[in-house]
Amino acid sequence: LDPKALRYMSNDDFRVLTAIEVGSRNHDIVPAPLIAQLSHLRGGGANRHISDLVKRKLIATEQNSKYKGYKLVYAGYDYLALRTLSKRGTVTSVGNQIGVGKESDIFVVAGEDEKEVVLKLHRLGRQSFRNVKNKRDYFRQDQSPSWMYMSRLSAMKEYAFMKVLHENGFPVPVPVDQNRHCVVMEFVEAFPLRQISQVGEPGKLYSKLMDLIVRLAKYGLIHGDFNEFNILLKDDGTPILIDFPQMVSTSHPNAEFYFNRDVDCIRTFFKRRYNYESVLYPKFGLDSDKEFDLDVQVAASGFTKKDQFQLENYMNELSEQARNAGEDYSDELPSDEEIVYESDEDDEAQEDIDGQGSAADRDQEDSSDDDEYTVETDRLGNTIRRKRNADASANNKDSSSSKD
Repeated sequence: LDPKALRYMSNDDFRVLTAIEVGSRNHDIVPAPLIAQLSHLRGGGANRHISDLVKRKLIATEQNSKYKGYKLVYAGYDYLALRTLSKRGTVTSVGNQIGVGKESDIFVVAGEDEKEVVLKLHRLGRQSFRNVKNKRDYFRQDQSPSWMYMSRLSAMKEYAFMKVLHENGFPVPVPVDQNRHCVVMEFVEAFPLRQISQVGEPGKLYSKLMDLIVRLAKYGLIHGDFNEFNILLKDDGTPILIDFPQMVSTSHPNAEFYFNRDVDCIRTFFKRRYNYESVLYPKFGLDSDKEFDLDVQVAASGFTKKDQFQLENYMNELSEQARNAGEDYSDELPSDEEIVYESDEDDEAQEDIDGQGSAADRDQEDSSDDDEYTVETDRLGNTIRRKRNADASANNKDSSSSKD
């Protein structure tokens, strides 16, 4: 992530990037005439900006059997998100990368008042996306998920769960903002549990973590990846829970499996690392009677059961594809935040696409500063249409008439 070029990019550059984002909704490869149409740049203007964006490696040139076109790559998507977060004042500068995982990159950035916060960029399917099968029963027959959509969905899920957990007093980083595939959260002064070779009272920490698993279940949630990689420990011994894309409801068909796996991960780690073993541990059904419905609150925030179903099946398929290819992608692997804090829109796109269609309040900002255009977004913040405002069109006509 190199944001230096942001300061040199014009509004028209971002018009073109946004146009490719829009066109990607219905085209794997977006043709240049469509980019010109969506960006409202005529007379070869779009081609010049396309060339500049290719040189900056924000888009890629692709050729199919019918035409030559362009695709947005992660760097270009990063710039669109950073542009919006910058306009909101959420991110003012980008610092060092502090984490990398199978599905994300993590950076320290400066937010409001130059306060350090964490920027997490979800990159779902970065390794295996091209190998994912085309036939999926969790998408419409004529709809194929893009890496943009699935990464955005993953970020939306993490932000929604983090926000609800924070509001209900759980020890999680404070969520700050979310746009596209990016989540901004509090920077926590803590270390991953896997880096800590000794603790003063292993039994006390063990009890805290098991109580946290039980408390989550009583609130209707299961972390799904509760292990030493996703638990930070502060100096005062307070555990902080991170990484939520795999979190599920206790009403999930495999809830008991995920609950037991979380418990077993902690038992195994404490026995191996601290030589501590307890005969006491929570059991699903006995210690997980639901008292609150945080899963319902999450759904009310905009991340629906349908979104959960699509994302979960897609992630499972990526894992299956990676395993079949002999890649290291098992559930026992370190998670996305493995090394956090360690040193060592063509017009057809107006139609509501299943799982992608409603308007969201959070991501209404356009990537361009141009006030003469109205930008319509779906509920995930994806730009689906740019159209010229009536007043702007009238002003342009008046201007043309005066010139005549």
